Amino acid sequence: MKNKSAIIINSIFWSGIIGLTVLGLYGNRDKLTLHEFLVNHLAFLIINISLYFINYLILIPSFTKRKQRAWLYVFAVLGLLLVTVAIKFGLAVMYREEVLRFADHDTKKIEYQSYDHFIVQALFTSGFYLVMSSLLKFAADWFSSQRIQSNLESEKKNMELQFLKSQLNPHFLFNSLNNIYSLAYQKSDKTADAILKLSEIMRYMIYESNDSWVSLNKEVEYVQSFVELQKLRFKDGAAVEISINGEIDGQKIVPLILISFVENAFKHGVANDPEDPIKINIIANQKILHFSVTNKKSKTNKDAMGGVGLNNVERRLQLLYPERYKLNIVNSATHYTTELMLDL
Repeated sequence: MKNKSAIIINSIFWSGIIGLTVLGLYGNRDKLTLHEFLVNHLAFLIINISLYFINYLILIPSFTKRKQRAWLYVFAVLGLLLVTVAIKFGLAVMYREEVLRFADHDTKKIEYQSYDHFIVQALFTSGFYLVMSSLLKFAADWFSSQRIQSNLESEKKNMELQFLKSQLNPHFLFNSLNNIYSLAYQKSDKTADAILKLSEIMRYMIYESNDSWVSLNKEVEYVQSFVELQKLRFKDGAAVEISINGEIDGQKIVPLILISFVENAFKHGVANDPEDPIKINIIANQKILHFSVTNKKSKTNKDAMGGVGLNNVERRLQLLYPERYKLNIVNSATHYTTELMLDL
C-alpha cells in the first residue's frame, strides 16, 4: 500500500474493528482468561486480518487486472473463504471450551454452540472481511486514479502554459528586433536607447516572469517600458495615452498577460496620430482589474488583427483564470478595442 488513500482507508477500517474488539473485551474483563483471549480473540483476529490482506494485496491485484482471468479470481476467493472457515473450524474443534462454550443469557447455564451454527457464523464473518477488503480496495484505487488523473491534468496544463509562454517571448523579441533594425537602418540616435530599453524588458521577461505570479505593479511597469520602447520608433514619438486609476498595491497577476494587447495595437494600428492616439486604460482595485486598449486601424496594414500574441494570451486566460475573466473585442470599421476584466 504505497498510496496515501489506501493507508488512510485501511487505517480507519482496522482502527474501528480493533476498537470494537477492545470494547468487547473490556466488558468481559473479569471473566476472560489469558488463554481464552489468545484463542478466542487474538487468533481469530489474526485469521481475519490475513484473509483481508490476502484478498486486498494479492488476489485483487493479481486477477482483476486481467479481464480474461476474472473467473479465476472468483474461484480463488471461494477457495480462500473455504480455507479460512476450515481453519476456524479446526480451532473450534481443538479448543471447544474456549471457542464454543457460552452462558445462556436467561438461565446462566453453560451451553455449547453447535458446529453447524459455528460454520454459518464463520462463513458470514469471513465473507464480511472479503467483501470489505474488495470494497475498500476499489475505493482506494479510485481515489488513487483520481489523484493520478488530477496530476496528469496539472502537468499537461503546466506544459501547455510553458509552450504558450515560449511562443510569446520569441514573438515579442522578433517584433522588437524589427523595430530596432528600422532605427539602425535609419541611423537614428535612438538606436542605443532602444537596445537599452529592450535589455530592461528582456530582464523582466527572462527572470521575473518565471514566477507563476508577479505583482500587478511590475506588470504595469513592464507595459509602460514596452510603450517607451515603441515610441523610439517614431521621429516625433508615438501618440499613446496611458491612464491608470484606482489602486495598484500588492495584487498578483499572471506575468505577460497584458502585453499582447498593447503589442497588437502598435503592430496593426496607427501610433503616430496625435489626434487619435492609442489609448491604454487601467483601472484596478484589490479584486478586479479592468484593462483596455483602443487603437485607430491602419489603412496600410492589411494583416489580420490578433495573431499569435492574442491567441496565446486568450488560451492562457482560459487555463489560468477559468470563469474569472471576460474578454471583449470590438472590431469596428475604424478602430480596434480589446477589453479585459480579471478577477484578481
